[in-house]
Amino acid sequence: MGTAQPGTADLAARFEQEFGRLPDGVWQAPGRVNLIGEHTDYNEGFVLPFAIDKTARVAVGVRPDSTVRLLSTYGDHGMVTADLGSLDAASAKGWTKYPLGVMWALQQQGIAVPGVDLLLDSNVPLGAGLSSSHAIECAVISALNDLTGAGLEPEEMVLATQRAENDFVGAPTGIMDQSASLRGSKGHAVFLDCRDQSVQLVPFETEPAGLVMLVIDTNVSHSHADGGYASRRASCELGAEVLGVKALRDVRMEDLEEAAGLLDEVTYRRVRHIVTENDRVLQTVELLASAGPGSIGALLDASHVSMRDDFEISCPELDLAVATSRANGAIGARMTGGGFGGAAIALTPVTSEQQVRAAVVRAFEEAGYTAPDIFTVTPAAGAMRIS
Repeated sequence: MGTAQPGTADLAARFEQEFGRLPDGVWQAPGRVNLIGEHTDYNEGFVLPFAIDKTARVAVGVRPDSTVRLLSTYGDHGMVTADLGSLDAASAKGWTKYPLGVMWALQQQGIAVPGVDLLLDSNVPLGAGLSSSHAIECAVISALNDLTGAGLEPEEMVLATQRAENDFVGAPTGIMDQSASLRGSKGHAVFLDCRDQSVQLVPFETEPAGLVMLVIDTNVSHSHADGGYASRRASCELGAEVLGVKALRDVRMEDLEEAAGLLDEVTYRRVRHIVTENDRVLQTVELLASAGPGSIGALLDASHVSMRDDFEISCPELDLAVATSRANGAIGARMTGGGFGGAAIALTPVTSEQQVRAAVVRAFEEAGYTAPDIFTVTPAAGAMRIS
């Protein structure tokens, strides 16, 4: 989706131009950055994402029939038409599989979804690990929840969008991304227990601490539906089965020594990442409450090493972004998102921001990599109706 985002009135006007009438409303949902806690969500563990100030917006108008017409402001994709009576994951293409998946999931719950005209605009970078797909899904389900009067609570919308991802899109994701997008709050990170969906909002404001959160999009594209994510999940499930626990959430730090003797070497390293990452999330929450964001750098660094070496989901471009950021003033850096490409984050003093930016661009150029996109994000509000 594009980087420049029209205002609400502009999106409604574009909707009227395309569909010949004004929309019934405009809804938005943010992308997210995961501060720490990677691949712990589907292991019933702990995560600490925050909603960001980049959003997907949908203008939606209800139709009197079962037809769905979908259009995006980005690119020259043309209008896509589907019928609610025959939604088919195999035939859904590109970005349309996300809104269609949400409609399908709501139908599976027995909710009567009306035909709609829908215009999407998003400035959440694609493939960067900032959850552009979940931003679309959360904007769409927020719109449909309002338009149908379904009265779904945020926790229920989280599970419905997860079902869309798992069973329609075909990506075996957990609940972190939707939870951040639907339940985020300005100036806070979302401390989520993925076992019971309980949420605690943790103050996370970088500006008063003299810090900025840089996102370094490597422009190495990734897809959760590809095999790397699924194979990591399978390793975690195998580890839990061998260790006799419901999920790796139940393995403690002190259990790792015994686990090493029960698991093959690769599965053990996968398990070790999950167990230590859960511990790092809990430590980060404590430090943010007691000492503020300037105190968490070492935990971000340790998280990246674990993802690089134990979970093996990094790539040379992410490693270079992290190492260069740290060498030029960032207090902590890590890859963020599902891995195999996407983005790194670098928690950086305002006084070092330009140095970090310039050094990363130079390092990528010298390595022969595609130039990265570097931008700042701040913790923002969750999904909402804006018109």
